[in-house]
Amino acid sequence: MNTTTEKLSSEDIIKMEEKYGAHNYHPLPVVLAKGEGVHVWDIEGKHYYDFLSAYSAVNQGHCHPHIIGALKEQAETLTLTSRAFYNDVLGPFEKYATETFGFDKILAMNSGAEAVETAIKICRKYAYEKKGIPEDHAKIIVCENNFHGRTTTIISFSNDDNARDNFGPYTPGFIKIPYNDTAALAEALKQDNVAGFLVEPIQGEAGVFVPDEGYLAEVRRLCTEADVLFIADEVQTGIARTGSLLAVCGDCSCGSKCEQKAPTYVRPDMVVLGKAISGGVYPVSAVLADDHIMGVIQPGQHGSTFGGNPLAAAVAVAALEVIKNENLAANADKMGKLFRKEMNRIIEGTNLVNKVRGRGLLNAILINDTEESTTAWDLCMAMKENGLIAKPTHGNIIRFAPPLVITEEQLMDCVAIIEKTITEFKK
Repeated sequence: MNTTTEKLSSEDIIKMEEKYGAHNYHPLPVVLAKGEGVHVWDIEGKHYYDFLSAYSAVNQGHCHPHIIGALKEQAETLTLTSRAFYNDVLGPFEKYATETFGFDKILAMNSGAEAVETAIKICRKYAYEKKGIPEDHAKIIVCENNFHGRTTTIISFSNDDNARDNFGPYTPGFIKIPYNDTAALAEALKQDNVAGFLVEPIQGEAGVFVPDEGYLAEVRRLCTEADVLFIADEVQTGIARTGSLLAVCGDCSCGSKCEQKAPTYVRPDMVVLGKAISGGVYPVSAVLADDHIMGVIQPGQHGSTFGGNPLAAAVAVAALEVIKNENLAANADKMGKLFRKEMNRIIEGTNLVNKVRGRGLLNAILINDTEESTTAWDLCMAMKENGLIAKPTHGNIIRFAPPLVITEEQLMDCVAIIEKTITEFKK
């Protein structure tokens, strides 16, 4: 907050961050000051369509009145007690969330990375106490090009050199296999002491890599056969982003009609949630599992001062209510199909873009250049000037993930901006 009467410009704010903040991000040079629905405005008042949604945290749109209302009401009543005491909001949230996602228990935390760490701990403890794997010998299978967070343990099984270099020593106990390769999974499951398989249903940070149809169903079959826990990291793909409540619901190809209790639902043993479970209003994350798995966690063995606080619980219930009441999964499915249709039309007339891929409103275009080039960044800069903001990933891929409240009229307006930018772009 500016504590002086001087009005700061975007340039002032950017220089201030450069001087006083750690340089752990490389933001697009736009300073946002206001958001509503799919719209954001910079400090000078210029309007943009948000096509990143805070990495899919703002699925319900910026400053959704129902979520903000819950935040305000709870903030004026009780914000934090720690888990040393019960509070009157956590239990109702836990009941609502477990019934929504179809699991017995939920363990609430704050960040997505915390939730992934929680799932890893539960998986290992379950392996030692329920499966009889010798202590300190449990192995968890993960996929290459994964993104599960940035804690020391998580980067230990990343193959992103930028995320790993000079942060070692690394945590052992992980087996890396190619993504979307059930043969590699079957082979890895033959190793001794395998406790779990941690996977993103769609790899978002890797460039919205959608696996083959039926991949997750085969993962479920193989993990069941090997008595290994199937852990789905839905931090980015969950909460209706991909056209169904969870991305694992979409593996049966029935789109937004897929419900958790349907015979075709691919049910993991654990689901990891974050980001949009709060609508981007407050940090909330969670792990969902059934009693026989979650029961290995006993008092004093895991926790967080802020995990499950009343403010977070109230916000999360409101955020999930918005998803349900506004049919945002169905809208993401419909708008996503329209978006990919329009992108394919644009691609036919240009050599700049090779491909569009995605599911629901989690999509990406592949730029016809190398990962080391600046083409994708330069294209995002040009789109910014035309009123739409997005960010590259892996150098030559641009991810497009607008809030799920986007209308067809707004989507087509954004398609026109993207088309204009691509058509006029010069390398």
